[in-house]
Amino acid sequence: MDIEKALKNAKTILKNGGSKSSSLDSEILMSKTLGRNREYILLNLRKNLKKEKLNYFEDLISQRLKGKPIAYLTEKKEFWKHEFVIKNNILIPRPDTETLIEEVFKLTKNKSYQSILDIGVGSGCILLSILKEKKNFHGIGVDISKKCISLSKTNAKKLGLINRVKFFQSDIDNFSNGKYDLIISNPPYIKKHYLKYLERDVIGFEPKLALNGGLDGLSEIRKIIFKSSELIKKKGKFVLEINFDQRREVKNLLEINGFYINKIVRDLAKNDRCIVSTRI
Repeated sequence: MDIEKALKNAKTILKNGGSKSSSLDSEILMSKTLGRNREYILLNLRKNLKKEKLNYFEDLISQRLKGKPIAYLTEKKEFWKHEFVIKNNILIPRPDTETLIEEVFKLTKNKSYQSILDIGVGSGCILLSILKEKKNFHGIGVDISKKCISLSKTNAKKLGLINRVKFFQSDIDNFSNGKYDLIISNPPYIKKHYLKYLERDVIGFEPKLALNGGLDGLSEIRKIIFKSSELIKKKGKFVLEINFDQRREVKNLLEINGFYINKIVRDLAKNDRCIVSTRI
């Protein structure tokens, strides 16, 4: 079977399964199968596939049909300006989170050095994206997940940043290493009973540990704000991602713990996405 026929079959299978991106997904997974870019695929549609390659491609399509995210199937995800390695059970970076990075660059525009703490570092995408552009900044990433710490190290090596960043496997409650100029965090913030309403691709495959914010969506945020008030330097900046409906509650928690609210930033969809504050 040639590439064109295999793609056509895959698109039909995914489309019949309810996919809204059957063509794109099929081409990406063919690229994964052959280890070539999409341009190569489109220029070689008449090329025959070896049986083992066809079997592998059909297996990827079958997994995608069941809802497994493309990022897990390809083991990579574009975020900010770089490609990050992504593994199963690690939160997949979202475009909305780039709002947080934009705010960090505004805050540090005239800073020659910053020590940064990323609480819940995940794949490392936020912290490493910042360090890649800010050559004299140093970072610490903390996560309770051993898999996240391992993957963050992989991505740090891939981006040539391993000498300017350290990672610690720890619950934030038990972390007390240093004082920081800047703290960033994208915590779990979805209410527990809302999890079942998330898209199949998300709730069926992504780690609930990185999504579940407890009964009110604020259980992890409370811990992070309280601990950040101890770990941040006076006049240090704290940039925290939130859910679209948490503005009032998180603002109150920050103020109670000694932070001044600088601004609340909206994402491209005009939803509240992160809060910028200063330790007073």
